[in-house]
Amino acid sequence: MSVVKDISHPTNAAPDESVPSRYSLRVGDIEVLVISDGVFTLSASTLATNVKPADLSAWLTARLESVDEYKWPLNVVVVRSGGRTVLIDSGVGDEFPDAPRVGKLASRLDAAGVDPASITDVVITHLHVDHVGGLLSEGLRRRMRPNVTIHLATAEVAFWAAPDFSQNTFGGFPDVLASAERRFIDMYRGQLRPFETECEVAPGVVASCIGGHTHGHSVVHVASGGERLTFIGDSVFENHFDHPEWHNAFDHDPEEAVRVRLALLRKLAASGESVLAAHLPFPSIGRVAVNGDVFRWIPTTWDY
Repeated sequence: MSVVKDISHPTNAAPDESVPSRYSLRVGDIEVLVISDGVFTLSASTLATNVKPADLSAWLTARLESVDEYKWPLNVVVVRSGGRTVLIDSGVGDEFPDAPRVGKLASRLDAAGVDPASITDVVITHLHVDHVGGLLSEGLRRRMRPNVTIHLATAEVAFWAAPDFSQNTFGGFPDVLASAERRFIDMYRGQLRPFETECEVAPGVVASCIGGHTHGHSVVHVASGGERLTFIGDSVFENHFDHPEWHNAFDHDPEEAVRVRLALLRKLAASGESVLAAHLPFPSIGRVAVNGDVFRWIPTTWDY
């Protein structure tokens, strides 16, 4: 994977942008831009629901993290290929007004010089609020093309038509989470282009439904000139390299999520390709290596 200094066309940085929250790279001829939607603070217990609190606290303490709260990075991706500009996920938007450090996508697209009207396609990895909330925000929605095509897995749409959280270990989703998914489908129903297994959204940019975290969760493969990168969405969280068997609170079917996670991590370690994730520390670019019976995350050196 080669890295370029900046493929965006930035305007002046936003007043509160002490550090630009965007990172550019190139995969062959394809331009990739990672944009931080911000950081969302949640209870640390959401990281693992099937382990003793002491074990989770020990993992957090070893990383010098708070044992009470965990800061979840939210990363969004823009890909340019073959004359198309693809937005992958959209962050939180205005869904959590009491969380001022998240929901930054609209302003950070501006700071990166990305006009929302230039976006030709959207890929939604899954319909959780932190991935669709940005497109529910009028501040972003009114600036996008009114007929922008939205790609997502058929299985994801089907699940939210009659959601069943009986296998979820979180004890049921709060209303704000389920509400966002229903509103998103109602708002964009005429623009949805569901796919069964996979869909080539732009040359070398393929969305693929693998399930796991949600029934229709998808990853996005980017390939050009012999180079590869995969955006893995919510398939893997930071603790899963050490403990892939831990259940995340937002996994719809935790056992299936573990199965998919292990298969994906093994595949990524074998291929050696670059990886991007929704909830790894920004810019969340790295590779996966096997580490005994588990795995190791190797961040790519920040080249700017």
